[in-house]
Amino acid sequence: MKALEGIRVLDFTHVQSGPTCTQLLAWFGADVIKVERPGTGDITRNQLQDIPNVDSLYFTMLNHNKRSITLDTKHPKGKEVLERLIKVCDVLVENFAPGVLDRMGFSWERIQELNPRMIYASIKGFGPGPYEDCKVYENIAQCTGGAASTTGFDDGPPLVTGAQIGDSGTGLHLALGIVTALYQRTRTGKGQRVTCAMQDGVLNLCRVKLRDQQRLAHGPLTEYPQYSEGKPFGDTVPRSGNASGGGQPGWILKCKGWETDPNAYIYFIAQAPVWDKICDVIGEPEWKTHPDYATPKARLPRLKQIFERIEQWTMTKTKFEVMETLNKYDIPCGPILSMKELAEDQSLRATGTIVEVDHPTRGKYLTVGNPIKLSDSPAEVRRSPLLGEHTEEILRDVLGYTDEEIAEIRPATEPPQRQAAE
Repeated sequence: MKALEGIRVLDFTHVQSGPTCTQLLAWFGADVIKVERPGTGDITRNQLQDIPNVDSLYFTMLNHNKRSITLDTKHPKGKEVLERLIKVCDVLVENFAPGVLDRMGFSWERIQELNPRMIYASIKGFGPGPYEDCKVYENIAQCTGGAASTTGFDDGPPLVTGAQIGDSGTGLHLALGIVTALYQRTRTGKGQRVTCAMQDGVLNLCRVKLRDQQRLAHGPLTEYPQYSEGKPFGDTVPRSGNASGGGQPGWILKCKGWETDPNAYIYFIAQAPVWDKICDVIGEPEWKTHPDYATPKARLPRLKQIFERIEQWTMTKTKFEVMETLNKYDIPCGPILSMKELAEDQSLRATGTIVEVDHPTRGKYLTVGNPIKLSDSPAEVRRSPLLGEHTEEILRDVLGYTDEEIAEIRPATEPPQRQAAE
């Protein structure tokens, strides 16, 4: 069986943060019912479209394994259906702007009245405080959560990362909160609220920088490139370029072909336990015993020079040749892999990390699979739903409506007909 089989999720999410969370629950076997506005649905169905009148990859890659019901919650029949859905579902997930569900008439207190066992999960931009009513998107979360201020090089502006640590990162945090609340419910029988702020999620992923902020009060951060370059430290954690951020110095180095290939680079970690092997590989055996290089402490002021010398060696080989050589000696390294290289990596397809999916209107496309592997609950990636594809199925099979009742409900599930101009 699937790990979350029997759990029913009412999905009021849109764009990326919420759908990331509910897709993960769906991969683990939960029945995720995505509630969408008739006629339009999730806004990402039409954003960044590469094929006209076809659901975008933005939407399809965030909504696998779900069912879609269209519902006008402002219509009396639509509100009735929603109340019945709340009564039979275990989890409600939303990432609306603050107060939207309250204005719809479904406050936490009202949801508790309808279903005391309901887990009500929300993603917001900020937690309680001066910014709690502000709207947040991915890059704003990265900026307000500390990521941008610590990303980039010290002589340049703050940078956001291409990894969606604000949206998808917070969605993953919320999924853990939901599963934890479900586990607690098995012992208490009670539902509860689960909230996750995007600022909080990003800060959690930036905890090593908060660590360094406190270390900075006791002296310079010796593993940062500023130290080896003799630059003064201010009163806040500086941008550290490609430094590893840990106790083992690391940097991104050019490899053969870097002049024409923007990804012909490798990440190299000068780990202390394999220092002697590094010296042999790059042709500097005397560094093993030289007082300027023999110990990690002695090497710290000379890291720039050391990596420049290592780069002279890496530039003579492709990134894959470098990796092959270094792995023989257990020297930590990793090539910079492009999205094209990852998409074509057969090993990732074999593990289900990248999956090919067939869609009725789009055809075949690639998507990410479940990054979490359970031995007794394998994740099957199924296509995203068409808008309202499962409306009647859900009304009949989940809520027990008859065909006659479904006919009465239809005005609340279909977009209003436009009047022809006279």
